[in-house]
Amino acid sequence: MTARAFITGVAGPRLTDAERQFVRAARPWGLILFKRNIDNPAQVSALVDDFRDAAGAEAAVLVDQEGGRVQRLGPPHWPAYPAGAVYGALHARDPAAGLAAARLGGRLIAADLAALGITVDCLPLADVPAPEGDPVIGDRAYGVTAAAVAAVAAAIADGLMAGGVLPVVKHLPGHGRAACDSHKALPVVRADRAALEATDFAAFRPLARLPLGMTAHVVYTAIDPERPATLSPAVVAEVIRGAIGFSGALMTDDLSMGALSGSIAERTRAALAAGCDLALHCNGNLAEMEEVAAESPVLAGAAAARCAAALAARPAPDAADLAEARAAFSRMIAASSAAG
Repeated sequence: MTARAFITGVAGPRLTDAERQFVRAARPWGLILFKRNIDNPAQVSALVDDFRDAAGAEAAVLVDQEGGRVQRLGPPHWPAYPAGAVYGALHARDPAAGLAAARLGGRLIAADLAALGITVDCLPLADVPAPEGDPVIGDRAYGVTAAAVAAVAAAIADGLMAGGVLPVVKHLPGHGRAACDSHKALPVVRADRAALEATDFAAFRPLARLPLGMTAHVVYTAIDPERPATLSPAVVAEVIRGAIGFSGALMTDDLSMGALSGSIAERTRAALAAGCDLALHCNGNLAEMEEVAAESPVLAGAAAARCAAALAARPAPDAADLAEARAAFSRMIAASSAAG
């Protein structure tokens, strides 16, 4: 049976019997992991295996492993990685060194994830920060210009792919101008279309080749004054698919976030109707998970083709010497800090 058009979270470090039954019946396209799901490597691997046993061997497993403030796997079992701004600062001083460090950081994160059976990292960001923007992006950004952000993001994505992990470019078509945190409230961006094209959208165009993308829960009044990107047919068709040219599988940001209103079922219907391929629901609330599943059709047509193409794009890891790579990465970041 083909997967349904949603990605789910679960409540804890192991599937409950009810969750296992849910996954087996609803067949989500993927599972997303959070800190509540993570204890140690053996436990994470067992959770991933249990999920795939219920959902099907091809099911994706995702995590937000950026580094800095957003890192679901960390010490003592996994390395700490720098925030995106560290790569950005190095790139500003020495573009070649910044790109090399970003690529190597992505490659090492991929090694950590692939060892656990995690196949997708919700990274890189291509959000260009603006002075009025909320700190929710802040030091997660790779620079202050569209060109710099796109270059570093591409290097991180290439590193992830070299390690056999699929990147997800986010938050389409740009979260950097949002004056509030979309986890808590709905940001409204009033910049005109020309400004958005020149900065926010421009950072995503060089990344349109990536296999997976994630929307922003942000209203752009110049395109759709009523609906955030996630729920807007105009933003998805005209901007994400059109002006940016993104052709990969498009997932929502978390549908349980405070930016959105209405029931979880209503949010799911609206997002899929707007043109998102996959509804992402993260909080592990089983009643809400069931609402999402009930509104998510079996993947078919263009959405199914894009999702299948994304899974098929994941290569085998290259033959990197990981010990040497980790040592080289440490030297790069230490040198950047010293120059800082």
